[in-house]
Amino acid sequence: MNRFLIFLISFLLVTQMAFSQNRQDSLVVQNDSIKPKTGVDTSHAVKDSVIKKKRTPHGAAIRSAIIPGWGQAYNKKYWKIPIVYGALGTTAAIFAYNIKQYREIEFAYKTLVNNDSANFVNVAPGLQDFVKYQATNDLFNARSEVRQNIDYTVLVFLGFWGLNVVDAVVDAHLSNFDVGPDVTMKIKPRFDPFTARTGLSLVFDLHKGKSQPLAIP
Repeated sequence: MNRFLIFLISFLLVTQMAFSQNRQDSLVVQNDSIKPKTGVDTSHAVKDSVIKKKRTPHGAAIRSAIIPGWGQAYNKKYWKIPIVYGALGTTAAIFAYNIKQYREIEFAYKTLVNNDSANFVNVAPGLQDFVKYQATNDLFNARSEVRQNIDYTVLVFLGFWGLNVVDAVVDAHLSNFDVGPDVTMKIKPRFDPFTARTGLSLVFDLHKGKSQPLAIP
């Protein structure tokens, strides 16, 4: 059971790393689609439209903390919602199974300790032999182990919920980075006539024509 929980955690982390390279900027504004009228200042209108479309990490965190998957929907990462609910749903099912098992063992243990033969027929079939052969220590140890599994399951469930919040926050942060087609990098040869040294220049083009060379001697 513990190996299965570890597998779920590893699967979620690997999935996050595999798809992290596919993040796209949600704030790209096409210059050709904005045609300001003569004599009208549209800079404030453009800024307001960008602010309305911006997805903030705070908004994503609040939504994911309230309802798992809401932050992913807020970031338009809908494909992650089944993964979130798959992890949380599986953990919740394991928790319910452990609770049921704990109650059965607890009932069998009390029946044995109290020597309550009238309730022997109500003991789970798999535990009746323990009561019949007075296996008090075995029932006590089994109850402790299941109780420990319940605690671990709760921690894993909370961990998945926390990963859901972290994932939404990271997506919201990355949505503010410009990864559009206007961001380019070029490598050009460089010669310095004053020092007679040659080298390479890295030229970063940001948003059509804003170039800043970085020389590497």
